Amino acid sequence: MDKKGLNSEKREGAASFLFECSLLKRIMRTGYAFLGQGAESVASHTFGVAMAALMLVEISPDRAEIDVEKLLKFCLFHDIPEARTGDANAVNKLYVRIDEDAAIRDMTEGRPGGGSIRKLLKEYREGKSPEARLVHDADQIDMLISLKEHLDTGSSDAAVWIPHVKARLRTAEALSLAESILDEHWSGWWMRQLIGDDYLAGKFPGGHSDE
Repeated sequence: MDKKGLNSEKREGAASFLFECSLLKRIMRTGYAFLGQGAESVASHTFGVAMAALMLVEISPDRAEIDVEKLLKFCLFHDIPEARTGDANAVNKLYVRIDEDAAIRDMTEGRPGGGSIRKLLKEYREGKSPEARLVHDADQIDMLISLKEHLDTGSSDAAVWIPHVKARLRTAEALSLAESILDEHWSGWWMRQLIGDDYLAGKFPGGHSDE
């Protein structure tokens, strides 16, 4: 203990854990290589998942029953093993076995809150609680947002992947949000304000891109 009553071992463990998590800002998601364009760090994806999860809560009829603190912890922790394993895409996983359990254990053992993190990740991976189901869908919603951005900016390959991402969604909230995402142009949030409701008329003569 130091003079302020803080446990020096816990402080050191917390600092080490934060440095390891910070690595996720520089570890890149590998699936974009197969899309042919785009780049994103694991940490950037985590931010997108958290925002998507919060939006799913807001549109959920069961909003009052959702533990938002648990939901956000699921978002923060769901990909932290990738600080040690890296990100493996679907093609990689055909040939490489990732020992995620070992990564989680080694990353959290002896760290402040390590037991709680392992418990949260176990619940998230089981996918049975309403919070876990929403975050699993938020993970896909963030990918759908990225694919729609690529589709609207000229990637025909994105159109191939969109139905597969939609097929992974399980909650009514996510399925409904997915339809709205696909109906909205990626730049509509600002072009509509600056140009007007016909902002796509010049690019798509005769109407919007979904007509």
